[in-house]
Amino acid sequence: MIQNLIDGVLTGSYLSLGAIGLTLVMHILRFANFSHAELLSLGAYSALVFDALMSGLVPTLAEKLAPLSLTWALIIAIPFSMIVTGISALLIDKLIFRRVREKGQELSMVFASFGMALIVRNIIGLIFGLSPQLYSKDIAFAMVLSLDPLILIKPDQVFVLVAALILMLILHLVLSRTTFGYALRAVAENPSLAQVNGVNLPRTIMYVWLIGGALASVAGVFYGLSHQLIPVMGRDLVLPIFAATIVGGIGSVYGAVLGGFIVGIAANLALVVLPSGYTPSVPFLLIIIVLMIRPHGLFGEARA
Repeated sequence: MIQNLIDGVLTGSYLSLGAIGLTLVMHILRFANFSHAELLSLGAYSALVFDALMSGLVPTLAEKLAPLSLTWALIIAIPFSMIVTGISALLIDKLIFRRVREKGQELSMVFASFGMALIVRNIIGLIFGLSPQLYSKDIAFAMVLSLDPLILIKPDQVFVLVAALILMLILHLVLSRTTFGYALRAVAENPSLAQVNGVNLPRTIMYVWLIGGALASVAGVFYGLSHQLIPVMGRDLVLPIFAATIVGGIGSVYGAVLGGFIVGIAANLALVVLPSGYTPSVPFLLIIIVLMIRPHGLFGEARA
C-alpha cells in the first residue's frame, strides 16, 4: 500500500499541472474544454521532436544525466515545447473557440472542444504514427527505498515530482505576489467585475491559454517519462484531469493542485483492492462523492 501511495503522489504531480489550465478556462469561459488533455499529447510529442533536433545538432547534448534517463537535449526541449503548446492553445482559441462563443452557446463550445480533441489526436497519429514511442530506450532501474515493505522508486519519478512542485511554487508566487497574478485571480473569480476595475479581459484570457498550454506541455512530458508516448494519451488522461478539476473546485488553482494529487493517490490505492481494469472508474466515483458533499468542489464557490 505504501508503494501505491508513493506512485499516487507521483501521478498526481502531472495531473495537477494538467488541471490548472483546465480549471481557469472552465471558470473564465464557462465551458468544459475536452480538448485540453490533447495539449498534453501535443506538448509531449513537441518535446520529442526538439529532443531529437537538439541531439542531432549537438551530439554532446544526447548524454544522459545519470542516474536519470533524461538527456540535456530533453531538458532544453521542454521550454521549447512549452512555447509551442502555449501558442497552439492560443491559436485554437483564436481560430475556433472565440468564433464559436461569439456566435453560439456554451453547449456549442463543448461540441467544438470535442471536435478539436479528435482533430489534434488524429494529426498527431498521422505525423508520428500509432506505435508507442519513448524519450529513452535505456532501462531505468528503480532505487530500493525499503525492503520491508518493498518500496521502489525511479530517479525519473523523483525528478518529475520535484520539478512539478517547483513549477507549482513559481505559479503560486506569480499569483500571490505580482500585479498580473492579482488580475488573473480577479478574472477567475469574477470576469465582469475585474473588467470594470480596469483589468484587460482579452489580454488576461490570452495569458490563461498560454499558461494553461505551457503547463499542459510539461505535464505531457512528465507523463511520457513515466509511461510511453501514444497519440491517444490525451484520451486516457482527459477523465483524471477533469476529475482533478471538479474535485478541487472549478476556478481554484490550488484546488486543481490538490485535486490532482487526490485523484492520483486514489487511483493507485484502488489497485490494492481492484483489478487494474476497474481503476478508470475511480475518478467518476471521486467526482460523485465530492459533489454530494460539496457541490462546488473542495475549494470552489458558487457562481451566478
